[in-house]
Amino acid sequence: MRVVVIGAGLSGLVAARSLANQHDVIVLDKGRSVGGRLATRRIGDARLDHGAQFFTVRGVNLQAQVDDWLERGVARVWCHGFAGRQDGFPRFCGTEGINSLAKDLARDIDCRSSQMVFSVRQTEDGWNVVIDDGSTIGADAIVLTCPVPQSWALLAQAELAIPEELFRRAYHRTICLLTVLDRPSAVPEPGGVQFDPGEESNPFAFIADNQAKRVSKVPAVTFLATQPWSTEHWNDSIAQLRHLLLERGRPWLGNATVIGAQIKKWRFAGPVEPWPEPCWVDAEHQVVLAGDLFAGPKFEGAFNSGLAAAAAVHDFS
Repeated sequence: MRVVVIGAGLSGLVAARSLANQHDVIVLDKGRSVGGRLATRRIGDARLDHGAQFFTVRGVNLQAQVDDWLERGVARVWCHGFAGRQDGFPRFCGTEGINSLAKDLARDIDCRSSQMVFSVRQTEDGWNVVIDDGSTIGADAIVLTCPVPQSWALLAQAELAIPEELFRRAYHRTICLLTVLDRPSAVPEPGGVQFDPGEESNPFAFIADNQAKRVSKVPAVTFLATQPWSTEHWNDSIAQLRHLLLERGRPWLGNATVIGAQIKKWRFAGPVEPWPEPCWVDAEHQVVLAGDLFAGPKFEGAFNSGLAAAAAVHDFS
């Protein structure tokens, strides 16, 4: 079968990799690179994770993938907790940034970046995926792993019975500040601070020292704002956001001078209420919706959603 996967985040890449040994698979993504929120940015000599910061493992499926990554040096253990709270669970990260995991999953897969999908249209014998440049790609089956409101918009002309309570699911927003410093920060070992979400006066959910994390060769700190703070300040200007977050983040920078600062906004940073199933399937029309909305917003939930989407497509054939 020809399968088109829309979205090259974790779920899409896992689905594509699981399908590629039996089917003709093409992955399309509007971004400049694969990964979605498995995102790593370079600012000068600095390298900063600015989406997912780490992940943990509970199930056997992800553990098998992590064992392979560890053996090949693609991933490593960052720590077993933050602020002295050791709980025995390793926090894994990408050896060269979290995006290196996505690039590894994409190897030998036909992944096409900077491909904005305009619509997905039914044909007599399958689907046409229409790109914004007017070109089309035919498919027997479609897997959509972008945020569900975007997937629903792409499928607006199709006759699918997507539950309203699914495509109307709300997502959290997250604003991220990326800083490059002239000297090491004051973020304590192991280079990460995870805050209690109940601290309403605190604008940060997580702070990561990318140098201490061994992602960046030079001092560089990522500040992830809380979801309530991000929602409240979403429409502030980039200059305002940079000023506000730098001012509140100053205690974590110590004596360092900020020599570079950028803002990143994640409109779909995770579901407010996850869908209970690992994916949504229309077997009659050979369409699957998957992603981090399904069966949990964390790394492992997105990974398992990709596997479930692939299993559904295998059943089509």
